[in-house]
Amino acid sequence: MTIDLSASFKAYDVRGIVGESITEDTVRATGAAFVDVLDLAGRTVLVGGDMRPSSPAFVDAFAEGATRRGADVVKIGLISTDELYFACGTLDAAGVTFTASHNPAQYNGMKMSQAGAVPVSSETGLYEIRDLAQRYLDDGAVPAAAAAGTVSERDVLADYAAYLRGLVDLSGTRPLKVVVDAGNGMAGLTTPAVLGGAVLEPLPLEIVPLYFELDGTFPNHPANPLEPENLRDLQAAVRAHGADLGIAFDGDADRCFVVDEQGETVSPSAVTALVAEREIDRARAEGVESPVIIHNLITSRAVPELVTARGGRPVRTRVGHSFIKAVMAEEGAVFGGEHSAHYYFKDFFNADTGMLAAMHLLAALGEQDRPLSELMHQYDPYAASGEINSEVADKDAAVRRVAEAFADPGVTVEDLDGTTFASAGEGWWFNLRPSNTEPFLRLNVEAKDAATMERVRDRVLGIVRA
Repeated sequence: MTIDLSASFKAYDVRGIVGESITEDTVRATGAAFVDVLDLAGRTVLVGGDMRPSSPAFVDAFAEGATRRGADVVKIGLISTDELYFACGTLDAAGVTFTASHNPAQYNGMKMSQAGAVPVSSETGLYEIRDLAQRYLDDGAVPAAAAAGTVSERDVLADYAAYLRGLVDLSGTRPLKVVVDAGNGMAGLTTPAVLGGAVLEPLPLEIVPLYFELDGTFPNHPANPLEPENLRDLQAAVRAHGADLGIAFDGDADRCFVVDEQGETVSPSAVTALVAEREIDRARAEGVESPVIIHNLITSRAVPELVTARGGRPVRTRVGHSFIKAVMAEEGAVFGGEHSAHYYFKDFFNADTGMLAAMHLLAALGEQDRPLSELMHQYDPYAASGEINSEVADKDAAVRRVAEAFADPGVTVEDLDGTTFASAGEGWWFNLRPSNTEPFLRLNVEAKDAATMERVRDRVLGIVRA
């Protein structure tokens, strides 16, 4: 039975259950279609993968399809997703990595990039790749190009580590003890290379490793730090070791989450504000007037307020990495942050990298003597609910009920991405956004104080879940 690729091709990437919606046959057809749609015959295509058991076979299958259509494949081995972006940026070549990010072990998928780390999404060719791959799959064969491509190998880890160290100098920081939870994901490889002494000179950082063994079955906990229960081990280890902070990466290591010296979580919006401040100061020192900072619509209002006060220009956008990267390029932004802990840098090809964000945080902490909890207090002045998911049968009807309940001259309503309600007078805002891939309605609330946030949160949830 032919597999329907629409089940695994999402808006930004490809994800499916191994052996069901993603197989070696579907991957081989996708490799061929990737070359054809992006006109890569005779050009280099980079192919790597994460530590999931199915990744090596998928790398081989993609290479078979791509070389059959005339591309020269360079296998770049075990990589984090931001290593792919680095390779596509520095080598000016299109590429793909096999990963399902934070999804459970039975999943795998593909994140694709054009040369220069330009994303491949539903708006920039991903669905055309899907449709052509479906045709090859239905036909039962990939046609051979006039000349087949070649296959070679290249390791990019050392160059990736050196590149990041060239962007943030940690050599002069005060000594810091850092617990890092890799979740058995790719940060178990990249952290020793970038922050340790595995491939470069050691830094004044004592790394306490948690779950650095690469294991795509995730034997300790899911590699999804967005869920609070997956941070429990990190929080306990920070307290037990008397560490200065803790950092957790997701499975493909493109996102980082932070806990302070007390084991308390640090808001990704606060991290966005801190990094934005550093990038604004650096850009202005280089003569850039009003450096642009991108933030998505569920990021704390503290971010645009700080950016403006610091002499930058905040630009608000919808959620999603392909949108953020496009606006980064259009606006010439120096930095962008999402509340989901994706951080984007002009100096990293407008792509997201959790490791570089972590380095900025380490540098900021190490340049002064206060503990992280005190340092971050200034960047987190509001009370936030975090993202709360509600499974509802009719998401549109739930949003309509909320709109009716909050119909008031003092409440503004905006439909940039989902629906955002705001009351300047009462000092709160919230966003209701339907998931594109799951039967969830996602709620984010922020207010001037905890009591107001809780009141608004509970009222909205009561309506949504009625």
